[in-house]
Amino acid sequence: MLLTATVLLALTALGGLVMAAIRFTRAVNPPAWLAMLHGLLASAGLSLLIFDVFTRAVPPAAILSMVLFIAAAGGGAILSLVYKWRHRLLPAWLVAVHALLAACAFVLLVVAVLADH
Repeated sequence: MLLTATVLLALTALGGLVMAAIRFTRAVNPPAWLAMLHGLLASAGLSLLIFDVFTRAVPPAAILSMVLFIAAAGGGAILSLVYKWRHRLLPAWLVAVHALLAACAFVLLVVAVLADH
């Protein structure tokens, strides 16, 4: 299941890169449909990761990855609920922190997948 979570979270990351590019090059928020798709893919991938962590022995990197992804999800929820839906421009610093947490978590997840096989 780690591999499936990794694929879903890789797709999530691609959407995140597109949204960051929109935010930083045009100084506007990304479209709602893209933000919703990003959140849906992230939720699916994180759910699989959490399930795997709690139902079988996984490499320690997977556990740390899960913790960082949960923190990134919290940042994503703040970006969506506090800023996006109130039509406020997403703060660059919060977008960067969200992306950094997710990127570190993703690298750890890839390490865990490689260690698991």
